[in-house]
Amino acid sequence: MPVATTLTELQDQIRARYGDLSKRLQQVACYVLDNNNSLAFDTIKVIASQADVPPSTLIRFAKAFEFTGFNEMKQLFRKNLVEETVSYTDRARLFQDLESNQKIREKPSHILQEFARVNSQAMNQLAAQTPENKLEAAIDILSKAENIYLIGLRRSFSIASYLTYALRHLERRAFLIDGLGGMFKEQLSMVGPNDAVLSISFSPYAEETVTLSEAASQAGAKQIVITDSQISPLATFSDVCFVVNEGKVDAFRSQSASLCLVQSLAVALAFKQGKAQEI
Repeated sequence: MPVATTLTELQDQIRARYGDLSKRLQQVACYVLDNNNSLAFDTIKVIASQADVPPSTLIRFAKAFEFTGFNEMKQLFRKNLVEETVSYTDRARLFQDLESNQKIREKPSHILQEFARVNSQAMNQLAAQTPENKLEAAIDILSKAENIYLIGLRRSFSIASYLTYALRHLERRAFLIDGLGGMFKEQLSMVGPNDAVLSISFSPYAEETVTLSEAASQAGAKQIVITDSQISPLATFSDVCFVVNEGKVDAFRSQSASLCLVQSLAVALAFKQGKAQEI
């Protein structure tokens, strides 16, 4: 297997060989596939800590894909990030940030600036890496569905709630599965092959969301998934799967990119239905 020369080639190789990797290397593969910015900006020590593996495992992973070391593999992520950044000013800043990644500071203004920075990067990545055919396929599923069921628990609840609100304004039969009274299965019991289910979940994945997605799959419903990993348990049941890498400041993850995505889906559906003025 020749060594990858682009990030896309590397990601394809990782997905193709994922099942043959050891458990530890699979753990690294998951992190590498889903954290482009971390691979570009962070040190090996930080990446190892966030992936919950020893630094030596990162080196073994890189060598498994024919790189001389992990830093050589990191160059693909740096190059990709710079190429995706449009303005020369931003490219110069990225180069500088690659050398001096700063920790979050306690002043509110610094925290705001840091969240604004990482959210901007996440939004740019979302726009650059979301395939148009996936967006079109998702809109097609939503436009043809008799009923649309929205599943988003815990951190994902606000995203599912907003999309339910937007779809109702488009006079679509949209139902938020919130499990009131523990009635998750009952709320989804009428789903059928003419319906659509949109599930949202990020690591650690809500067990109820995975269970409901499996039930919807057995019922023959079309499924749209928004998650954070190409090997998320939800991806197995999806007809369309969007992988969203949210901005993160230390242990605090944002929702800006996911909200941007669902708002874009709602507005695109509104234009398709000729009801853009109603959102």
